[in-house]
This record gives sequence, C-alpha cells and structure tokens, in this order.
Amino acid sequence: MTDQATPVPSSQSMIRVRGAREHNLKNVDVDLPRDQLVVFTGVSGSGKSSLAFGTIYAEAQRRYLESVSPYARRLFNQMPVPAVASIEGLPPAVALQQQRGGSSGRSTVGSVTTLSNLLRMLYSRAGSYPPGMARLEAESFSPNTPMGACPRCHGLGSIYDVTEKTLVPDDTLSIRQRAVAAWPTAWQGQNLRDILITRGVDVDKPWKDLPQKTRDWILYTEETPTEPVYPGRTHEDVLAAIKRGDPADYNGTFTGARRYVLQTFAKSQSAKMRARAASFMVSSPCPLCHGQRLNPDALKVTFDGRNIAEFSALPLKHIAQALQVMQPHMTGLDAVSVAAQGIVASLIERIAVLLDLGLGYLQLSRSVQTLSPGEYQRLRLGTQIRSNLFGVVYVLDEPSSGLHPADTQALLRALDGLLAAGNSLLVVEHNPDVIRRAQWLVDVGPQAGERGGQVLYSGPPEGLKTVQASQTRHYLFDAPTKRETPPRVAETFLKLANITWNNLQDLDLSLPLGVLVSVTGVSGSGKSSLIQQALVSIVSRALGQPVALDEDTEEDTPFDPAEAGQSQGRVVSGLEKVRRLVVIDQKPIGRTPRSNLATYTGLFDLVRQA
Repeated sequence: MTDQATPVPSSQSMIRVRGAREHNLKNVDVDLPRDQLVVFTGVSGSGKSSLAFGTIYAEAQRRYLESVSPYARRLFNQMPVPAVASIEGLPPAVALQQQRGGSSGRSTVGSVTTLSNLLRMLYSRAGSYPPGMARLEAESFSPNTPMGACPRCHGLGSIYDVTEKTLVPDDTLSIRQRAVAAWPTAWQGQNLRDILITRGVDVDKPWKDLPQKTRDWILYTEETPTEPVYPGRTHEDVLAAIKRGDPADYNGTFTGARRYVLQTFAKSQSAKMRARAASFMVSSPCPLCHGQRLNPDALKVTFDGRNIAEFSALPLKHIAQALQVMQPHMTGLDAVSVAAQGIVASLIERIAVLLDLGLGYLQLSRSVQTLSPGEYQRLRLGTQIRSNLFGVVYVLDEPSSGLHPADTQALLRALDGLLAAGNSLLVVEHNPDVIRRAQWLVDVGPQAGERGGQVLYSGPPEGLKTVQASQTRHYLFDAPTKRETPPRVAETFLKLANITWNNLQDLDLSLPLGVLVSVTGVSGSGKSSLIQQALVSIVSRALGQPVALDEDTEEDTPFDPAEAGQSQGRVVSGLEKVRRLVVIDQKPIGRTPRSNLATYTGLFDLVRQA
C-alpha cells in the first residue's frame, strides 16, 4: 500500500457511475475519485475492463464525438454506446489499451513517438553536407516519402525473392506429390502439373532426380506457354491424342513458381494469399542502400559523424548520451545554430521520458510490429506524459504487462508524473506492486463471467482486507504459499545455433522438449525476439512448413512486404522430435464483429448439425 494515508475525496471530485450493465456487469453503481490512481482488480473475466473501458471510457468518447461534426466523426473508430444509466463528473478520457503495433512494417518507434520528425529536421538544418550539395528538406530524410525512399527497395531496406529450397522444401517428393509447395493447391495446381505432363516432364520422379535445367525452368521461367491439357493422362497418351487430333479438354497457361509467388505477393487482394506467398520468400539487404532505406543523397548528410540511418539504429540511451555530449558545444547564434539547439534540447527531453519508462534499449528504426503490446503501450504512455495535458482521465490496460519486476518502479514514476500534472488514472491491473501503489481500489468479482460483474469493494486499499468474497485480498495481504510440484525431466533437446534477430547476435540455444519452459529477463533483453520471432521462423523453415496462417485474417487486412523477412539461424539437432509448430500469440480472435467464442471454436458447427 502507499505510505501516506489516502485522502477522502469530496463528492464534487468523484466520477459517479450508475446502472452499468455492459457485458457481465450487474447494474453496477460505483463512485471513483478524480486526480488519484484508481486500480481495478479482480480475476480475469470478472468485468474490470467492461467497467473501465467498455463503460467509462466508451461514454467519455461518445460525449466527445457528439461535439464533432458528423463528417469528422466517421473518421473515428467509435466504441458501442455503453449500457449504463448515467455517469456524472466524467472528464475527457484517453485510453491506452493492450494492442500490437500498426499493421504497416514502415511504422517505427521513431514515427510513433514523432522523434524521427525532429531528427529529420536536425539533419536538414544542421547536418554536414558534402561540398556543392544543395540543402535537403526534412522529407528527403524519410524512407516513407518519394523524395527520401531508396529507389531500389522503395524504402523497405530489403529486397525479397525466392530460392529453390523455399519453393521446394522436400526434394524427395515428386511434382505429383506437390514437391513445388509454392504452387497453389486444388485445381490451379493440378492445371500446372498437367501442363508439365504435356511438355514431357516426369511428374512422378522425385524432384531431386529431375535434370537441373528442367528444375530451373519450372521454378524460374518467365515464359507463359499455352499448352493443350488432357487431365489424367500420361505424356505418351497426350502425344497420341495430339497426333490423332483429339480435342483437348482446354488450353492451359503455365506460370513458373517464382513468377506465381511474386505476382501473388504484389497483386493479390487477399491478405491470406499475400501472407502465403511471403512465406516462400527470403529477404536480403538492398544492394543500393544496404538496408538503410534512404536514397544515396540523404545518406551523404551526417551529424556527429553518422548519417541519419546509422543514428536511428542506435539505442535511445546512446542517442541521448551522444546529444548530451554535443549540446554544450552548440553555441552559435546564427539562425541555423539556434534551430539546432532547440531541436537537440527537445530530443533530449523527449527521450528522457522513454528512458524513465525502461525503453532505452529500443532503436528509432525498430518496426513497431516487433514490439510487445506492453512495449507499445509504454511508448504511447511516453508521448502522453510529454503532451502535458491537464484534467484528463487516462484509462490504462495492464501497463505492467510484459514488464520485468526490475522495471516496475520506472513505470510507477511515470504514472506519478501524470498524476502530478493534474490528471486522473484508471488502471486495470493484476500486478501486486502496482495494486499496492493505488490510492483507490475497485475490486470486481467475485468470479468470472456470469459469476462476476459485481463491485465487491471500492475505497482505500486497506479496506479490501476485510472483504471476504474478494480473491484479490489473499494475494495482497496473506502470506504467500508454495505448492511443491516435482519437475519433469527433459529427455531430448532442440538445439539451435547462430540465431541473429533484433538484439540477438549469433546466439546458440538448447531448448528442452516435453517440459514447460519459461523464458525470463528484463524488458528488452530479447525474450520475444528469441521465442516469438527467431524460433518460429527458424523451426518452421527447417520443417519445410510455412507457419500456419491465421484463419481469422480478414481478406482486406493490410499486409506489408516487411513481414516476409526471416531471422538468421539454423537447427542443429532435435528436429526429428518436432512434428509441427503451433504459434499462440496475443492477437485478438475473430474475423468480423459477428464472430464470437462459439463461431471461433467451431461449437456452432455442431449446433447447426444438430
């Protein structure tokens, strides 16, 4: 609990919720103090988020949008109108929920925090230009603009292509057995096979036994010959039919495997089809910009001896150190020097907020798609702290999620900063350290679903100790108990070597199989990079099976080419014990608003059959 006694708020400084019935909430009435840290606790599914986000924040958003013109209102992702009788004393609200970064691989830490905008201005105004080179505008230092992007890779930093190994994972299979895994399934794949039969290719011979010239033509040809197709016949039967003048069932057009993959990747309107095509591609650094994403002119401009791509690749803590060393020497009085001094001071101030949140290991150039939901939420929290808003209710969803205990105090200091600025905090949380820091607790329960939805307690934290129905009180006030469980002994290990991804450099890993493995470390140490990204990429590639595509991916979901990249590394041993790889992540389930648990799990299929 907090060391100081929690002041009792007056009735004029309360948010008064009456008759909340959102989801499983049972006609809840609750008063919440403003200008304090209010933490919502309770078991998962008890109704905490329904009260904090589905009711309070949704109503605050609805009231704000009522003041916006209908034309502008349609640009907002509006939440449903909450089922609540009334809410009084509700200030404007900002929600920071658990979510993945943007769908575009071009979105980076620098773009989310707007630090890249300042850095581009710094290079434009105060960068060192080669003799005779005209000064560039700030937009010329952005890989997301036509004037700044590398003309070869279009600002992605990588080029993507296929190899025989990715197109044909198992060369012991024949074409009839779908050795060319990149080809489409069903009729279109059968059509390509029948065309090869007409051309005299032995589709029943193992791929590795086919002549290299034949294999190269099947995979890489840009020709699109049209051939008569006689489904189900051998090559000899086809030749005899042609000689007799028998009409073909149809004329089919052949497409090489590489051509099919690249065309699908570039032109398909289906996110699933693009993702499938991407799984057969490998990335390599762009030979023109060497992975730095910018055009040659922008890369010639330096600041502190580095071009903007090299500077953006530094961890935030190193950028802050470099700027702090340079700042005392920037004493010019001309307009350019004065502008540079202001930009550097603003960069140092903004980065300091992110360092306090334990994000000093991130690079400005790092894609937000590689961030955990907790990291992304703390980035957004950092921008809110810097905004200096006053009188706002911030609604946060488990800000300590994914945060190592060693970094929790930095998060709490950031929350204290928002409070000190005159704001209110409503936090949904499970972490005991954050709960103990609360000035006001709202415990929802007693259980999940239909057995929850009630406010068991609302008041200063110490008062929860006497609430018998609360499950939270046991973890806050009772002595912890240990349950001894005999550990399972691993008999086999999956060994990987030379893993390189994000901040992992040439790492070797021995992973026990058949046991529960916990991967720990401070925030930013590389846990997610190792398990969710590198391990998945390397093992799926070694199995010769693309990672299973999410069946709930919407057809019009944006898919960025950067998602096709693969980590470096190899499997040394133990793969024979792995039959398949299943990835369970934190992406929300459901394809459309009509999706629910019954449709997602297939339960409705059984109901329909009945």
